[in-house]
Amino acid sequence: MNFSNTKIGSKARITAIGTYTPSKKLTNFDLEKMVDTSDEWIVQRTGIRERRIADENEFTSDLCVEAVKDMIQHHDVNLDDVDYLIVATTTPDTPLPSVASQLQAKLNLPSSLGAIDISAACAGFVQGLHLANALITSGLHRKVLVIGADTFSKVIDYTDRTTCILFGDGAGAVLVEYDETNPSFICSTNTTEGKAAIHLYYSGIANKLLDEDIITKGKIVQNGREIFKMAVNTLVNEIPKLMENAGMSLSDVNWFVPHSANIRILEAACNRLHFPMERVLFSGEYYGNTSAATIPLALKMGMEQNKIQKGDILLLSGFGGGFVHSSTLIRWTV
Repeated sequence: MNFSNTKIGSKARITAIGTYTPSKKLTNFDLEKMVDTSDEWIVQRTGIRERRIADENEFTSDLCVEAVKDMIQHHDVNLDDVDYLIVATTTPDTPLPSVASQLQAKLNLPSSLGAIDISAACAGFVQGLHLANALITSGLHRKVLVIGADTFSKVIDYTDRTTCILFGDGAGAVLVEYDETNPSFICSTNTTEGKAAIHLYYSGIANKLLDEDIITKGKIVQNGREIFKMAVNTLVNEIPKLMENAGMSLSDVNWFVPHSANIRILEAACNRLHFPMERVLFSGEYYGNTSAATIPLALKMGMEQNKIQKGDILLLSGFGGGFVHSSTLIRWTV
């Protein structure tokens, strides 16, 4: 049995959400002045019109702090008894210490909590939710703060039009608490296809990735065509399995909230899944691909537009470099 794709009784509920994006905008028209591209070309191929860019002295931990402040402002929550902190990011301020450990200090959280960063690229936020549910349902913890945040503008080559048109900066935070009477989580699935890692990477210490020589170091490198195919095929293959294991069908889903990498990926996947694009939440149009932050940004946007309602069934799907994928089916309880 594949236990990562099994309906398991949950005792965890999402109780609050907050988001943050920097004030600086980088529009498609700005990019026209930087690389050989155009607004029409970018919109047609990605659905992105603009993205937010962190200031020179603004880093991932700073975005996380602001997202948590936004959560506190809009929800009656207390963080004094948070006992675990998960930060999903691929662009930490520093490799060591973790963003999570820095946030413990910046947010004045209890020193008794566990704090980790997880690196699951654009699937990181959903992976974080999956872990939070497991930690709480197992009885090990009772209140987990999950944050997805990235500042890809710090590592993007703005002379490479294949990547610089895509990425923006942002953060989203949710609070997951013990509640066995009204849990959020229904079913989850996670997959990894490590052989595809060479198609999207940011080189660090190693000179090789798998058995391939790394030619480019110090910037994001992406084979867009291969990532497109991997993303569509993964969603089309894995989502029906998830729904079957949950004992539900896609017609039961009120909103599909996938990673907002590229609207064309989502259109292709939804076409093959026979799911209406009108019930897809996409944060990429005005925020770009914010990696681990796209899904919480889309969730908050859906709430503000009065689309997402309490009790709605949501399908969250993250996918990205690795090639990693994580989907979770939840009942919205915020």
